[in-house]
Amino acid sequence: VQLQASGGGLVQAGGSLRLSCYASGRILSGYVMTWFRQAPGKQRELVAGVTSSGTIKYADPVEGRFTTSRDNAKNTVYLQTDNLKPEDTAVYYCAATRINRVVVSSRLYEYWGQGTLVTVSS
Repeated sequence: VQLQASGGGLVQAGGSLRLSCYASGRILSGYVMTWFRQAPGKQRELVAGVTSSGTIKYADPVEGRFTTSRDNAKNTVYLQTDNLKPEDTAVYYCAATRINRVVVSSRLYEYWGQGTLVTVSS
């Protein structure tokens, strides 16, 4: 599986971005798909994940502002980010695992995208 994340950019606080993660090489439907982010000098952290059955988990800092979804027919996962804050600035990664739940530990994800940079200015 190869994952390709896109959609990052520079946005003012309060703005929105839609991130996409396209999977090639294997059907996405059997995998849990999760978005992580890593800010400069900080550890990689879970943002949101969605299981193959549609169960979704969000990290507390993004709950109510971010929405993740998946389109198995297009082999694509999305992260809609709304009401962005400067503290959301980070490189956002998509990752895939065959473990049948959204797991917090990044070590348990088998496949990773290259990351897309989101910069939120104040």
